[in-house]
Amino acid sequence: MAFALGSWAFLLGVILAVLFGLLPQAPWVTWVLVLLGLIIGLLNITDKEVTPFLMAGVVLVITSSLGGEVFGTVAILGNILTNMLTLFVPATIIVALKSVFSLAKSK
Repeated sequence: MAFALGSWAFLLGVILAVLFGLLPQAPWVTWVLVLLGLIIGLLNITDKEVTPFLMAGVVLVITSSLGGEVFGTVAILGNILTNMLTLFVPATIIVALKSVFSLAKSK
């Protein structure tokens, strides 16, 4: 059940990040994407998926951050990349923390 919720949160988060990028930004958008990112990090990533997720998450965070600056003049594309950043930073932080705690427990 938790995995299904995490999968739906991931799909919904990416779709909303794109859709919200097409609309004028509202303050609540950030909170929705952060909440979905937390759900993704907590429920969607298994132990086997930690390393690939962290690698992909770091790449997404870096490219979204730099892309937001480069494409900031194209408001819609800049907004979409900023929304992706808002979604994936919390997920990446949660997965990294879970990984660190897992390493600490195994010693």
